[in-house]
Amino acid sequence: MLSILYGLSSAIVWGAADFCGGLASRKARASQAVLLGEAVGLALLLAAATIIGEPPLPLASLLMCLAAGAMGVLGLLLFFHALAKGKMTVAAPISALTATILPVALGSALEGFPGWLTFAGFGLALAAIWLISRPAEGPGNGRVGLKDLALPLIAGVSFGVYLVLIDRGSQGLLVWPMVASRTAGTLTMLVYVLARRERLLPVRKAWPFIVLNGLLDVSGNGLYILAGQAGRMDVAAVLASLYPGSTVLLAWLLLHEKITRPQFVGILLALAAIILMTI
Repeated sequence: MLSILYGLSSAIVWGAADFCGGLASRKARASQAVLLGEAVGLALLLAAATIIGEPPLPLASLLMCLAAGAMGVLGLLLFFHALAKGKMTVAAPISALTATILPVALGSALEGFPGWLTFAGFGLALAAIWLISRPAEGPGNGRVGLKDLALPLIAGVSFGVYLVLIDRGSQGLLVWPMVASRTAGTLTMLVYVLARRERLLPVRKAWPFIVLNGLLDVSGNGLYILAGQAGRMDVAAVLASLYPGSTVLLAWLLLHEKITRPQFVGILLALAAIILMTI
């Protein structure tokens, strides 16, 4: 039950982080927003690490967490490119669904079959992710080609690898795994921005949203790690992947954006999935 609570809380916080990141991207380049958000989270974690006094990570765990951070940021960059070059109605649900496949497959292989009710909850959750992630249909949304699927699929795989590696590399520890992951993410973004010869820092009016995004993203990461430590990795990953629901609800409450009928159905399915996974 504690794993369910942590996983659901992770989805809520990650969705809020994406909401703040979306607002920041309206005022600055997405790459600048990601870089500063990663750096803010890293600074916070380094401060927490000195206060809490956790033991250092073993080498194998350190390498897994470093790889997790690099893969997570790579997935984010590919996802942004997919949104810019393709159809949002394809990129968002495909990447979100693909991200859950690897944790579910490995979780079932390493920890055994989760039970039919939990497995049914997985199915409802995947349907919920698909429906919630789809924006309103527009006149430009037509036939989907392979070029529309490539970037979202690779981004989703990168996200899935992140979810697996950070879970496997953080057993028993909390802060140092996130420090390692965030360090790799920050360095990856720094190399990317410098290679493209972009400005490192965004305009000041974007900073409050970026700082809040960094704080919320770190919190979401921590909650996901705790969910995996308290229970099954596949359950934690599926619940955490419901984060688009939180983003949609915040956009509805604060920006007065319309919730489409499929999104509303997706939210109801998400609630049903959570109930099945808690029985």
